[in-house]
Amino acid sequence: MLIAVNCRLLLYGRLEGIGRYMDETLPLLVKAHPQHQFLFIFDRAWHPSFIYADNVKAIKVGPQARHPFLYYLWFEWMLPMVFKKYKVDLFLSLDGYLSLRTDIPQVNVIHDLAFEHFPEGISQINVWHYKKYFQQYCRKAAHIATVSEYTKSDILKTYGIAPEKITVTGNAANSSFEPLAKEEQEVVRKKYNNGCPYFLYTGAIHPRKNIGNLLLAFDYFKTKNNTTIKLLVAGREAWKNEEMKEIYNSMRHKYDVVFTGRLSDAELQEVMASALGLCYVSLFEGFGIPIIEAMQCGTPVITSNNTSMPEVAGGAALLADPLSPTEIAERMEQLLSEETRNELAANGLENAKRYTWEKAAELLWGAVTSALGRGSLVL
Repeated sequence: MLIAVNCRLLLYGRLEGIGRYMDETLPLLVKAHPQHQFLFIFDRAWHPSFIYADNVKAIKVGPQARHPFLYYLWFEWMLPMVFKKYKVDLFLSLDGYLSLRTDIPQVNVIHDLAFEHFPEGISQINVWHYKKYFQQYCRKAAHIATVSEYTKSDILKTYGIAPEKITVTGNAANSSFEPLAKEEQEVVRKKYNNGCPYFLYTGAIHPRKNIGNLLLAFDYFKTKNNTTIKLLVAGREAWKNEEMKEIYNSMRHKYDVVFTGRLSDAELQEVMASALGLCYVSLFEGFGIPIIEAMQCGTPVITSNNTSMPEVAGGAALLADPLSPTEIAERMEQLLSEETRNELAANGLENAKRYTWEKAAELLWGAVTSALGRGSLVL
């Protein structure tokens, strides 16, 4: 069997949520099924590290699909020609896009429907495109995979898809995220923060990530507590952050906020494992991988009490209303207690065991077999 895979978000050195999901599940998938061939389709030159096994062939298909008009051209015209040329048996798309102009079985992975609930965080042309096509993709798909029970229920409710058509695979953290010894943590704190303890946010700097309320919360926390604790914000600036910048400029304690920019995976691991706590109070998440990354490092977590985040946290995090800076600040204050931090760290390490990439890859393969109308994981 020849399985074509949409790999356009496998971007070397620039992997984010969906790209990480691809880079973790695809190696396991192709290596576990050497009897099948996989055609990895990129829209630009690819890095050799993404060719995970001998049963993978990579091709480049232009143009680079980074705009709705080019999405349409790539998925609706270029890919059907590829499927026909190579006699593809199934198309697996891990970023939610499918081709409506092909009759081969297709599996798409939908990570969230954020554009349905927070369209203001996305350009108007992209919102129009997503709302026009994603419901059609869901109906076209032979099977759908998603990353949380929350997102599954959101797809069911929003698009009226039959529940048996959706498989929840989950997400996970890379195995490199692990605890650091106290001596190593001190070195990291000196490297990034002059030796001061810090709360951490990691992810794109984007309105949906709620950085503005996090900054307000940190300012409240600092005003109330005489402490050297700082806030590290690690991630790239993504979209429309004017309000966040205004909040930052008005902060009483803005010089205790450190923006690190995008960190490498190795840098992120050491920063995560050395943090006093992760503050991940997003307005909406389909999963929230940083929650598990932090827990796997033994780092306490503060996260939102909405969407998928309580499900992923599994009772091992402090939950807060993301719209209430004072409540977020109260959770920060709770982490001043060493007893609370130790309890959360222990519970978090245990909760993180629920999520592995091996399990996600196995369930993703189950979605493939369901799309082909076969019940066995071995085809």
